[in-house]
Amino acid sequence: MLKKLFSPVKVGFNNLQHRVVLCPLTRFRSLPGSIPSDLQAKYYEQRASEGGLLITEATLVSPFAGGYPRAPGIYNKEQIEGWRKVTSAVHEKKGVIFSQLWHVGRVGTKFLNPNQDQVVSASDVPVSGKNAQGIDYEIPRPLEIDEIKAIIKDFAQAAKNAIEAGFDGVELHGANGYLIDQFTNSSSNKRTDIYGGSIKNRSRFALEAVDAVVEAIGAERTAIRFSPGNSYQEMADDTVVDTWSYLTSQLQERHPDLAYVHFMEADAFTKDELVDTLEPYRKLWKGPFITANGYSDAPKKAIEIAENTGDLIAFGRAFIANPDLPERLRQNQELNQADYSTFYTNEAAGYTDYPFYEEAKKN
Repeated sequence: MLKKLFSPVKVGFNNLQHRVVLCPLTRFRSLPGSIPSDLQAKYYEQRASEGGLLITEATLVSPFAGGYPRAPGIYNKEQIEGWRKVTSAVHEKKGVIFSQLWHVGRVGTKFLNPNQDQVVSASDVPVSGKNAQGIDYEIPRPLEIDEIKAIIKDFAQAAKNAIEAGFDGVELHGANGYLIDQFTNSSSNKRTDIYGGSIKNRSRFALEAVDAVVEAIGAERTAIRFSPGNSYQEMADDTVVDTWSYLTSQLQERHPDLAYVHFMEADAFTKDELVDTLEPYRKLWKGPFITANGYSDAPKKAIEIAENTGDLIAFGRAFIANPDLPERLRQNQELNQADYSTFYTNEAAGYTDYPFYEEAKKN
């Protein structure tokens, strides 16, 4: 039944022992200054397993990349030292850990930017409504080409910092309506220069960022996450399959040795049924392929996908509530349920206090 999900697979330079992956999950437990905390080190250590892959929460590549308090960064010495505690704890348990690199673009706020600089994006297309702080989303300023090049350099430097901090690799956050995704989707990219218009041009930012990170740390330590067709944060594209097929084929051509590509199903958290829409991209990519599809509500479906495709499967909420998730799935053990009210606090409750199976059974 679980032959594929618990079979070895090589990801970059790392020999994984199973294909149950911790999905990148924003949790806001960093210290002021975006410095990773001891609490975060404990959280990732709890979820580490021998030969298991963890992907960290989204991590800011520069002081200008963010829009959320208590989200971690990886652009200065203190942050690198904080992350080193995390990676050391994971490696002590023989786990593998990648850092997800992040620029939020238009969904940030000037109030969290140095000098209260205006938020930026591909174009001056804002998100409607209010942000997580209850403030109206701001109209972003379209990036100049030299600024785009500078942000690409920020991703490359952040990747170098991640390796210095002990990470086994990095995943560029190209999904969920953040900056890379804002360039890729036609709804948020109205540019008329080389970074807008055609699929090739709208894909340019993502591909150049990958190129720069590969040059900085090597393809085997580099990955990227996409969410084609996902409407989160008002993303929409006129040619979804064609756009992400182009991106995938370009990655296969340019960097076939990437550690992996990571695809999130379209609107995985809102649709009633889990449907596999990723087959077009899976056919184009010859290396490790991670699937994320709201599987925390349907672990049996995740197992089915893994058995049919050989994909690695990324779990979010189930991994929040079950630090020993790989073993629970292996043994078909009952799962703890996640407490949604504690997802975005700054406390240990709902973060590092979920019981392992044997502990829960005793109680």
